[in-house]
Amino acid sequence: MKRGKRPFGKFLMILAIAFFYLPILYMIVFSFNDGKSLTVFSGFSLRWYRHMLESGDMMESLYTTFSIAVLATTVSTVVGTISAIGLSKSKKIVRDVMEQVNNLPLMNPEIVTAIGLMLLFITFKVEKGYVTMLLAHIAFCIPYVMLSVMPKIRSLDPNLADAAMDLGATPWQALTKVIVPQITPGIVSGALIAFTMSVDDFIISYFVTGRGVKNLSIMVYTMSKRVNPSINAISTLVVLIITIVLVIINVAPILAAKRTVKTEVKHRKTWIPVTGGIVLVVAAVCFAQFGGGALERPYEGQTLHIYNWGEYTGENIIRDFEEETGATVVMDNFDSNEQMYIRVANGESYDILVPSDYMIQRLIEEGLLQKLDKSKLDCLDKLSDAVKGLPYDPNNDYSVPYFWGTVGIVYDKTKVDIEDLEREGYNIFLDEKYKGDIYLYDSERDSFMMALKALGYSMNTEDEEELQDAYDWLVQCVQTMEPEIVTDEIIDNMAQGRKALGLIYSGDATYVMSENENMGYYMPETGTNLWSDAMVIPKNARNVDLAHAFINYATDYDGAYDNSSYVGYTSANQEVMDVLSGEGGEYEGINAYIPRSDNPNDEVFTYNEQTRKIIGDLWSRVKIAASNAD
Repeated sequence: MKRGKRPFGKFLMILAIAFFYLPILYMIVFSFNDGKSLTVFSGFSLRWYRHMLESGDMMESLYTTFSIAVLATTVSTVVGTISAIGLSKSKKIVRDVMEQVNNLPLMNPEIVTAIGLMLLFITFKVEKGYVTMLLAHIAFCIPYVMLSVMPKIRSLDPNLADAAMDLGATPWQALTKVIVPQITPGIVSGALIAFTMSVDDFIISYFVTGRGVKNLSIMVYTMSKRVNPSINAISTLVVLIITIVLVIINVAPILAAKRTVKTEVKHRKTWIPVTGGIVLVVAAVCFAQFGGGALERPYEGQTLHIYNWGEYTGENIIRDFEEETGATVVMDNFDSNEQMYIRVANGESYDILVPSDYMIQRLIEEGLLQKLDKSKLDCLDKLSDAVKGLPYDPNNDYSVPYFWGTVGIVYDKTKVDIEDLEREGYNIFLDEKYKGDIYLYDSERDSFMMALKALGYSMNTEDEEELQDAYDWLVQCVQTMEPEIVTDEIIDNMAQGRKALGLIYSGDATYVMSENENMGYYMPETGTNLWSDAMVIPKNARNVDLAHAFINYATDYDGAYDNSSYVGYTSANQEVMDVLSGEGGEYEGINAYIPRSDNPNDEVFTYNEQTRKIIGDLWSRVKIAASNAD
């Protein structure tokens, strides 16, 4: 009977291995994909590795990840080991209490630890960046080291150190020559766990970092907001590094056991991973610091701090601006206007923000922005008239547009009849012909905009009855149409034609249409959201002149072209917009790239706190209704 169970056990083992390693293999294969798709392999290429190596942000994040991991592992291992040894000599009540205190961070949800550390740094006005991330990593690694070392210490004879000192050893010698060698396996285990936790950490790092300091976890999270296959390349590189380290760690003892001079060989082999880590860190530092000219430039030595959406800048604009001005640009990224607002409202200092229209209105009303010095700007005449003078800033006293666009319906021309779209508009999301074949965008503002416009209301309505009608419309949609509620994954999914239609931002539709000729973009005549993201200067900006210089640079032809051609969103620069959408342009024939500006039903979002709260609550209830329908 036991033999009969073995094939089944092997089968389960194979399934487990496949479950864990097939996704990694999939990622490695697609890191060599010639195309931009994350799901369709179009040919072998090293283009994404080349892009990774040319990206200063990615290489800097690699350096940050491993330098912090090495430093945090070293410090936490030393501190954790000494603490564990000292604790073993304490009174039982003290030892028991401290062990419970040590276990608390391990059992705590990581988000709680992250917020606690963030509030600690804010309270003591510690500027967040590399140092705060390192301190946080040391703090959460120490308990893991102590947890690994304590069992080894308990297994020792409690009189071992006393016996060594009775034989003439000093306390230090008793510690280093007698105690530490006996507990070395526990120390090594604790160090490896600490290193792994540091390399892997995202949540705590995300909350305690600042000033543009990103580890790989944060970088990959930021990149994942848009289609960027370089994620696969840099992730594959990390897998390779970790694999090499693991092979060395596991092979070294085997090789050492075969050597005649075991002590010497073991000593040398033990330090190979550390030496490799140090070499990696030094190489990364050299790479990160490589470059720079000796010519005097107007802003030499100054630093510009920008707070922008993730994956919202071109490949070369930051590097080119730094080379031209001599300044250093540090860019932090946010996921939502609300996340950006919290940091700014709490007094964190940035030189440039890139919020959306309604949030700019809020920042102006709350006195968190300063007026632009138009004598230092030469870019306003280069902007499209359609994106200037919008309601949130009629005279562009506070803002210079960065990207703009609309929200509309991306659809598969082979599945959706254009006559259905023209007749039904947003109500096509209630047409059961497309049941189970639609995407809704997981955004309370845009989803309610769609519902309100489908009902013929203003998307800025404050009427609670109209908002309730929109809620009922959305509930009907999720209960009868079986939509998939997504965020940025709609981009690649629609590029592959996985569903018939979905709500999407025009810039994302531009990419989808450029990847798949069967995709179209439609804006209902009942109106849509005409949005704009713009550059503004906060009240507490430290480098105002440099901020104006960057606004000019990003709005000028070269900077604006680099931004728009790479990101896919519509440039505010009229010439760039004409070139990219014109004959021979990258987005020729793609109507999603040109925002509609002649429909009186199109609106710009305005800020109203009470309405925002109502919509936020109603959208949560819509998603509950969707989950219940499933």
